[in-house]
Amino acid sequence: MPDPIGDFSFTWPYYAAVIVGYLIGSIPFGLVLTKLAGHGDVRNIGSGSIGATNVLRTGNKGLALATLLLDGGKGAIVVILANIYFTQDFAVLAGGGAFLGHLFPIWLRFKGGKGVATFIGVMLAICWPAGIAVVLTWLAVAVTFRYSSLSALVSAALSPLYTYLLMRLSPLGGVYYGDLQLIEFTAFMALFIFIRHHQNIARLLKGEEPRIGEKKSRPKVET
Repeated sequence: MPDPIGDFSFTWPYYAAVIVGYLIGSIPFGLVLTKLAGHGDVRNIGSGSIGATNVLRTGNKGLALATLLLDGGKGAIVVILANIYFTQDFAVLAGGGAFLGHLFPIWLRFKGGKGVATFIGVMLAICWPAGIAVVLTWLAVAVTFRYSSLSALVSAALSPLYTYLLMRLSPLGGVYYGDLQLIEFTAFMALFIFIRHHQNIARLLKGEEPRIGEKKSRPKVET
C-alpha cells in the first residue's frame, strides 16, 4: 500500500487546492478597479494598500464597496466550491490559500493588502455563525471608535473564540467541526492579521492612527 504522506499522487489535490486558492486570492481587485475608474494606482495614495479602506481615500465610495465585496467574495467562493465538490479539508486549504494570496499576491511582487475582507469572506463561508460574529464585532468597534485597524484587530483576536463557541451551529456540522482544526485555522489567519497590522498597532498606541474616512495629508501611511 502506498504511503499517503509520501505519495504525490495522493497529496497533489491538496497542493492544488492551496495553489488555486492562492491564485484567486492574489487578484488585486482594489488596484484593478481604481485603474479602470481612472484613479490611477491606488498604491500611490493614502496608505499604499490595495484594500477597500485605502480605495475609500479616492473619494469613490462605490469603488471601495466593490473592492470590499470582491476581496471578501474571492475568499468565500473558493471555500464554497471546495466544500461542494470536494471535502471540508479542501475548503480549509483553499481558503487559507486565498487569504495568503491577498496578503502576498504574486502579481504584485508579494506586496498585498492586510487581508481583513478576505479573512471575513473565508470565515463567513467556512463557519457562518462565527463569520457573522466577526462582522458584527468589526462594525461595533468601527462605529464606536472609528478606527478600521482597531476593528480588524479586535474582530480577528476574537475569531478563534467565536469559532470555538459557534462552529456547531454551522450547517456543515459533523465531527470535523468538533475538533481543533478549524479553530487552529482561524487562529492562523488572526495571527497574520496582527502581523500585517504591526505599524497600525504602533500608531494606535501613539494616538496617531487615522480614523475611518479621515483625509490624509501625509503621502503614504500604511493602514
